This record gives sequence, structure tokens and C-alpha cells, in this order.
Amino acid sequence: MKGGGILWPWVWLGPGTTGEMPLDPLWERLCGFLERGESVVLATIVEHSGSTPRTAGSRMIVRSDGRISGTIGGGRLEAEVIADAVGLFATGGARVRSFDLGAGDIVDAMDMICGGRVTVFLEPVAADASNRRLFSEVLDCTAGARRCLLVARPEEEAGGPGVRRCLLDPTGKVWGDLPLPAKQLGELWRRAGTRRGALAVPLDDGKVYVSPICAADTVLLFGAGHVSREVARLCDTVGFRTVVVDDRPEFANKARFDRADDIRVVADWAHAFDGLTVAVDRYVVILTHGHRHDKTVLSQALRTPAGYIGMIGSQRKRDSIYAALLREGFSRGDLDRVHCPIGLEIGAETPEEIAVSIVAELIGERAEAMRSP
Repeated sequence: MKGGGILWPWVWLGPGTTGEMPLDPLWERLCGFLERGESVVLATIVEHSGSTPRTAGSRMIVRSDGRISGTIGGGRLEAEVIADAVGLFATGGARVRSFDLGAGDIVDAMDMICGGRVTVFLEPVAADASNRRLFSEVLDCTAGARRCLLVARPEEEAGGPGVRRCLLDPTGKVWGDLPLPAKQLGELWRRAGTRRGALAVPLDDGKVYVSPICAADTVLLFGAGHVSREVARLCDTVGFRTVVVDDRPEFANKARFDRADDIRVVADWAHAFDGLTVAVDRYVVILTHGHRHDKTVLSQALRTPAGYIGMIGSQRKRDSIYAALLREGFSRGDLDRVHCPIGLEIGAETPEEIAVSIVAELIGERAEAMRSP
């Protein structure tokens, strides 16, 4: 079976607490550099096509000595970008570089045979008061789960600031020193408002580079057993925010889920989604302590716009639950949304192995969403 269908013994470890929305590590590091007075270069993949090491929206911070935070894919491509970024500390201005990873000379020089294309935008970020305020707002967007757009435009005039930026939020508020008319603001939201990856947007008076800012994708773990505990740990490692939900406080607690971002104890599974915001960037993972509870949670999940719904169990369990839901009025199309048995087929048996199969599937779903407009 994929992922499981196994019942694991339970261990009581005491009461727990809930967590808060985590800060985005890269933006947090950038703000730290600026607060300490250190200017940096931000390198962002703004366009990609075909097979590439990383997709649009991948970014890294380059310091003046070539040290980095984050990655745009490693290898010679990343080394070339780092060298360019270090050069910008002396020359000023921004730079846009495109790489054809399928071209013969590039393949030979960079030892890459991906075959795709990437465009990288390198922008100096000076440690001045304006940028400290702007990127502090970016960090607040991720902490508050507010979707905003960070817009940057290279400036060509000699002695100019190199890059002008602004941050837009859906209410119409604008921070920064890049003035944009209402028509262009509307065009940016139309083009980038539902995107996850960065992109280049041509406007009447030149091209701008847009990075959608939003909180990390969230995994909603329904069930607090052994498999869930391992899934929560792996999710934290690979950059998902994790919310654990269970009807048993002796299992849903901070002692067991020390790396979960939020832990919720519900009165019963009929209220599993109470108080939760479920959007397309939410991943519903159903791992409760009984088939009946799985069905109860699944019936609620199917009424949400969650981008991913997965349920642990055997094919026999799945067929039984699906048949019951069809009798209750759900359609075959509804059930086609569900990944069950959950996880990649890797012969997983232990809780740790099952967690690897589940989180691997979540990573694949996230990567596909990043590639799609």
C-alpha cells in the first residue's frame, strides 16, 4: 500500500501549547543583514522554462565576500551568479542574466545538462532606512499570512539608486520609492496576484520584476499519532508550515510535536476545521486514529478549496469510505481530488518511512504548483 493503513500504539506525553506563524527564513536573514548595516545583493530566478535546477521564485542572498544564504540551484550556474553579484558591490546597478542550460557551450562550461532556461535578476539592496522599512514590511507579510507583491525596477540613469522598489498589498497600500499609476498596479495584480513564483512583467515604461510574498504553504495534519509526528518533523525541515489537529490533548501537544507551528485540540472530529482557513495553498493530510474519523474529516475537506487532500489507508478502506461518501451526495469528481493511499509507493513500513513517502508527495505537489501560473 502507499503510505500506510497501519495502526500504531499511542504514547501519552502530557499537555502542549500552540505555536505562531513562522517568519520566512530568507527574508528574516535579509532583514538581519540590513539592520546590522550590511548591504547585500538579492538574486532571484524570475523566469524559467524546461528542466532547471530551481524554479521561478527561488532566491539567494549574496554578501560582499561571496558568502550566500539560500540557493538558486547550486553548481556552476550559482557560482556564475555569485561572481556577478560580488562584482555589483563595486560597479553598482542591477543585472539580469539568462542561462540556456541546453546550449552546448553552457553545458560544457557549467557541467549542467538540465536543458532548460533560467533568467536571474540580481539587485543590490543597500542597508539604508528605506530598505530596512520595506523589507521589514515584507517580513510582516509572511508572518501575518498577507499576500503582497514586491516589485523592483532597475534604474539606468547614472548616479541613480540602482533599483527602485515598492511593496503592494491587496488593500491598495504601497510602501517604497517606486511610484506606479493605478493602471499598472491593476496589471501587476492581474498578472501576479495568484502566482507563487517570481516573474518579469513588461509595462508601458519598462520591465519590472515581481516577487509574490506569502506565508509558507501549510500542511493541516488531522491526527496526532506516530506517523503524524514524523510528518510534522519532515515538513518543518523542507519548509512547510504545519498545523496539527486531534481530539485528544494527550497526543496533540507541544511535547510530541515540538516542531509544529500550531496545535489544535477539537471537541470532536465533526468540528475538525473550526477556526481554520483553508485555501489553495493548504495541504490536508488525514491520519486520524480510525476509519470513521477519517471519513468525517474527508467529508469536510472536500467542501474546501484545499489544493491537496490525502488520506492514509489501504485500498479496501478507501473504497469503503468512498462508497459511503457517494451515498451522501459527493460526486466521483469530488473523490478524484483525494490522494489515497497517500504517499509515494516506496514500500514504506515504519512511521518514519511512511512520513518520507507522504512528505515526498507533498514536495512534488508544491513543486508542480510553483511551475503553474
